[in-house]
Amino acid sequence: MTILNVLRPVIATIHGFMKRPASARIDPYSLRLFLTTVAEGSIVRGAGKEHIAPSALSRRISDLEHAFGAALLVRSPRGVELTEAGQVVFNRALRIDQDLQMLVREVQSVGGQASGTVRLFANMSAIIGFLPERIKAYSAAYPQVTVSLFELDTQEVLRACLDDRADVGIGVKVDVPAGLESWPFAVDPLIVVMPQGHALSKKRAVKYKDVLAFPLVRVQAGGALDTALHARAAEIDVAMNTAVSVSSFDATCRMVEAGLGIAIIPLSASSAYAGSRRFVRRPLDEPWADRVLCVYALRKIPRLRSVQTLIDWLTGKARQS
Repeated sequence: MTILNVLRPVIATIHGFMKRPASARIDPYSLRLFLTTVAEGSIVRGAGKEHIAPSALSRRISDLEHAFGAALLVRSPRGVELTEAGQVVFNRALRIDQDLQMLVREVQSVGGQASGTVRLFANMSAIIGFLPERIKAYSAAYPQVTVSLFELDTQEVLRACLDDRADVGIGVKVDVPAGLESWPFAVDPLIVVMPQGHALSKKRAVKYKDVLAFPLVRVQAGGALDTALHARAAEIDVAMNTAVSVSSFDATCRMVEAGLGIAIIPLSASSAYAGSRRFVRRPLDEPWADRVLCVYALRKIPRLRSVQTLIDWLTGKARQS
């Protein structure tokens, strides 16, 4: 089914409303604002994400409600919730928005030059340790392509790729789900970070069981790294002694610096945030500590030219040719 066939019912619906007053017309931008507001759960937060005044966004949604002849949202001091009619509109608007975005991207890919927007979803360590310089070099080589970067945990990156919300994903190496392709991206081994003078600082490398004897600063509780460390602790039947949990690598290193505990983080993050003399960094002496990052993408033939050029660039193929 071509994109035109998909959009034909949508276009017919919009044309039907064109006979109404301007305030009652349905347009793709208003639908996008409606989707964002629902996703954010608030008109104020939705307006902030879409860079529009809350009053203007509220007026757009009111126009949609007038066009449909039904209330779409229940507004309260706590935020917004979908009405039954709003749920119907939300489901259809989501498909319309995705189809229109795909149409724009397909048109942008026409011609001999890579252009358009590529949606790149990556985990925290990839963004901190590898992507800034690579995206800068890629953008210099392909100035007509815009890379839209989002930070997510590895499992969420894979889900975004499978749902076709991400053109390219980067995360920890896992068993590749059906429908995805993967390529090696980088090796980012795990490092034990501790404050100066810590008892483990005298070792050249540290076993995991020795790390577990001390309070730990955990990063992204429930994330890929945290889940893996919990599983490894369970394998050797040792409980993790959690000092504090934080959501970022820079916060992890600040907690370590303050003496709250020690941490296991990727080398890329330790280089960025724990490279000063206030820290001691030691390799984690375990066979599973050599953490591999991979590039993921939904299996498509052919791919948009802009997406393929980014995959080639990230995996080294473009620089080898």
